[in-house]
Amino acid sequence: MTRASICTIGDEILIGQVVDTNSSRISRALGEIGVRTLRMLSIGDDRTEILDNLRKELSLSDIVIVTGGLGPTKDDITKDALRELSGSAGYYTHEGQLEVIHRILASRGLDVLDINRAQALVPDAAEVILNRLGTAPIMVFRFGEGKTLYALPGVPFEAEGALPDVLDDIRAHYPLEEIRHRNLMVYGIAESALSKKIEAWETALPAGMHLAYLPDPLTGIRLRLSLYGADADADEALEAQIGALKALLGPLVYADADDRLEQVIGRKLKAAGKTLSAAESCTGGEIAHLITGVPGSSAYFLGSVTSYAISVKESVLGVPAETIRDQGVVSAAVAAAMAEGVRRLTGSDYAVATTGLAGPDGDGINPVGTVWVGVASPQGTVTRQYQYKNDRKHNIQRFAASALDFLRQIIEKETGEPA
Repeated sequence: MTRASICTIGDEILIGQVVDTNSSRISRALGEIGVRTLRMLSIGDDRTEILDNLRKELSLSDIVIVTGGLGPTKDDITKDALRELSGSAGYYTHEGQLEVIHRILASRGLDVLDINRAQALVPDAAEVILNRLGTAPIMVFRFGEGKTLYALPGVPFEAEGALPDVLDDIRAHYPLEEIRHRNLMVYGIAESALSKKIEAWETALPAGMHLAYLPDPLTGIRLRLSLYGADADADEALEAQIGALKALLGPLVYADADDRLEQVIGRKLKAAGKTLSAAESCTGGEIAHLITGVPGSSAYFLGSVTSYAISVKESVLGVPAETIRDQGVVSAAVAAAMAEGVRRLTGSDYAVATTGLAGPDGDGINPVGTVWVGVASPQGTVTRQYQYKNDRKHNIQRFAASALDFLRQIIEKETGEPA
């Protein structure tokens, strides 16, 4: 299998000032075309470190993809290091990239300075793939023994924009083993318990098939089944295994593609012609944020109330003061009253509500990490309690995701729209 190393360059990565999202995005894209990512590393803005590390990665991998260090400022030293690495005698101006630079700066009402023109200079051993989204060109260096280095800009949307052309170039120069993937999205079970539940099925997988567990607090666990060296019967073989896995997991599966809970809920609501609203306390608008992040959500999401204060729960949502006094704010009764209140307020078919303790402080009654979720619909109101032991940020994410999954189950039950 063709192997790759991914290198990010820049002190801002090493000191934690900037989060490296490029490496994961590039690795996923490489995996989709049958390239195995062997190593990922970050390198500071030091010429010797850049050269030493890139030489090492070229010795280990067939492909090295570099992002960062290609800007117009003095600390961007990658390009000159690549000139030395490639044995280039000097630079040449790539006229195509220079035209892009002129176009981009003109669209911003800016003059083209010498520092901008210098970005179109590339080492004479470099081939160039146009960067249509930015000023730094994508450079390709071909070494002996089938080794290739791709230098991409570090700006994430520019690096992502360069990927299709880079992948096309890889396909043109390397024999790639075909890989097929199928995903199942699972919620409501811990990764360890899930592994135990499907242990016998996983052990019996045919040669060439591999299962990956990809957990996320907002989406649950994505199970990715991959078949390496795929042939004409690959899709049929994958579907057979996916069918068996779905039968094992039942309602834990909320999608058989790489979906998110809020996307699945949106499709179910649209298919059933139903609407939704939300009342949030401990989640502070996270549920509404997730739902409205789906394009077209205005077709089914009517609105939300972030009723953080008790006074808002009572005056806006109509939660009875005696319910809060007798049952406590973090209770099934309050979650139910919040859901019914926002459903009444907005006129929606469904409503979801949360009340809980994200932390770090508790209420002296419930442990931190407790949330009650209420879902109101034309068929009545139901509640469920969840408890987590994370920090505040991750508790909020898990509260929101659990509320969405509970809502999903109710919608499926009442509308007949299964996963």
